[in-house]
Amino acid sequence: MAGSAHATLDAVSRGRPRPASAGAARAAWPLAAVAAAFTLAQLLLVGPGMGLGWDETVYVSQVSGHAPAAFFSAPRARGVSLLVAPVAAWTSSTPLLRLHLALLSGLALFLALRVWRTLFPVRVLALAGALFASLWVTLFYGPQAMPNYWVAVAAPAAVACFLRARADRADRGALWGLAASAALMAWMRPVDAVWVTLPLLALGPARRGRRASAVLLAGLAAGAAPWVIEAYTGYGGLARRLSDGAAIQGGFGWHLAVVDQLRSLGGRTLCRPCTGALPYPLLTLWWFALPLLAALALAVAVRARRPTATALPLGCAATAAFPYLFLIGYAAPRFLLPAYALLAVPVADALVRLVATRRPAAVTLVCAGLAVHLAVQLDVVTRAVGSAGTLHRTWSRTVTELHRRGVRPPCLLTGHEAIPVAFAAGCASAATTGPNANTTADGIARAARRMPVATLVPAGSAPPGHARDWASVVVGAVRLYYVVPGAGS
Repeated sequence: MAGSAHATLDAVSRGRPRPASAGAARAAWPLAAVAAAFTLAQLLLVGPGMGLGWDETVYVSQVSGHAPAAFFSAPRARGVSLLVAPVAAWTSSTPLLRLHLALLSGLALFLALRVWRTLFPVRVLALAGALFASLWVTLFYGPQAMPNYWVAVAAPAAVACFLRARADRADRGALWGLAASAALMAWMRPVDAVWVTLPLLALGPARRGRRASAVLLAGLAAGAAPWVIEAYTGYGGLARRLSDGAAIQGGFGWHLAVVDQLRSLGGRTLCRPCTGALPYPLLTLWWFALPLLAALALAVAVRARRPTATALPLGCAATAAFPYLFLIGYAAPRFLLPAYALLAVPVADALVRLVATRRPAAVTLVCAGLAVHLAVQLDVVTRAVGSAGTLHRTWSRTVTELHRRGVRPPCLLTGHEAIPVAFAAGCASAATTGPNANTTADGIARAARRMPVATLVPAGSAPPGHARDWASVVVGAVRLYYVVPGAGS
């Protein structure tokens, strides 16, 4: 980056040659501190004891011996299951799994920031990491067995490596980093990986971008290969898997989900259907500030005649966010994590530039904005963790009642929220309708003749036909219908 302050420092440093390795180590320390603080914040604010969520149980159950594997629907990829396998394959301890993921997420953030070190000053990168890591959605999902965070940290790393590879054909580290980042994205969420990299692929025909584009395509292909192979072996082909995945998400088409995403910013982890009042304006102010700061960053970069390093991550952020803002009819804040990560470096650069002007109004505005940002994110993550804890305690009470009624492994659960409850109880889960449908009513009836089977129904709702004659009991907001072969009911 050009600038008078940087030029002065460079002039001074030329008079005192220093080892490159020492300079690189000093530059890495602020980034390592941000990553370490992020890891610690996850463990303190989210906590290692938070139980597994719905989607987490699906991914973890694929490699865990605690319960039979849950139905793996078409949109999902196996990346998260392999990520948690080193812990989940030998223990059912949720705290150990959270610790494993918190440490990995901190390391991944450090690496994602470090690859930008030749493109932006370290203070910009440290601020970018702090901005992204302090978002409540980043803190909440960093230690979770979910794919979105991993796409988010791989996305800016891929952009940085792509820029470095185009600028220096001898930078082999950038090529390896590009391949690894692209593979990680596709390994976690293949379709998201394509959306993120569209601007990079668009630069492919350019003479300096051909080699980097070839490496990018190779990385995407390597990461997506297991998903594509599985499409043909278990889902009726690639086109069928893509079609089924779109259907599960309500079908792709023009859906204005911007307001839905706004509603989710108050701590709702899933907004489907997305109704209710919008959060307080203070909770969403940062969201409206992002495009303004992105525009400022681009203007600064154009004026400094270095637009590509800013414009490219901004373009990737736009394509990453587009399907979740305009093509699906519901919202979850984690869907936009890759866009937030891609915006972080340009936005941090704009803020650093504002502070560098040393104008009291600009410095005061930035400092006040960052203070409000931290306070808001802390408030929302605390409430999100509290809501998750309430839900997990409800599931635990249901599990306790299941075991008390004799529904113990080997067993089968169906109905309302059957997947997370079944995993916690050590049972298999099944459904006859919906996106997780994997059996029939006759199949459930046959299972009930040889093992304990239970169906969870919202209190006040009628049970399915196969469970009408089963014993039942109310547990909180659900009625539990159950049958235990060989036991009186």
